[in-house]
Amino acid sequence: MKNIIMVMAVLLTLSLNSCAQNKNQNPQTKENNKMNKTLVVYFSATGTTKAAAQRLEKEYNADLYEITPEQPYTAADLDWRDKSSRSTLEMKDKSSRPAIKGRCENIAQYDTVWIGFPVWWYTAPTIVNTFIEAHDLSGKVLNVFATSGGSNVTGSYNDLKKAYPQYTWGESRLMN
Repeated sequence: MKNIIMVMAVLLTLSLNSCAQNKNQNPQTKENNKMNKTLVVYFSATGTTKAAAQRLEKEYNADLYEITPEQPYTAADLDWRDKSSRSTLEMKDKSSRPAIKGRCENIAQYDTVWIGFPVWWYTAPTIVNTFIEAHDLSGKVLNVFATSGGSNVTGSYNDLKKAYPQYTWGESRLMN
């Protein structure tokens, strides 16, 4: 009988201690969840990447921001087989920074930013660099997602990490 009472006392003590620890952790966990706001930024030339961005928006309960070119891309601009098409010329010139409409004025409130794009010539379109260079992304975790008909996201992700080593880079996803 003494053994049963002793076991029950130990179990009760452990249970109460466990509840007290959980009670102390909950406010901090709630605070961390409040502070971790996610933004999904994307450039989509044909709508494919937009659909992927919307999936991430739902998955992370995130906000969306579209990188919109000042001059929209036409079908002729996107013809990768044409050596004089706009996209081909931009991608040949690594310093190319196509103009974008507006800025994401409230970017400071986000802790995590997903940056999405279609893979062009095995990397991110140069308009993505325009966005990154126009915003202070310090203190944020930057994740990359991409769509592609035949490439993976690894080369694009590594190119961005190399071009912007001052930022914290997280994960990458190919979202076809």
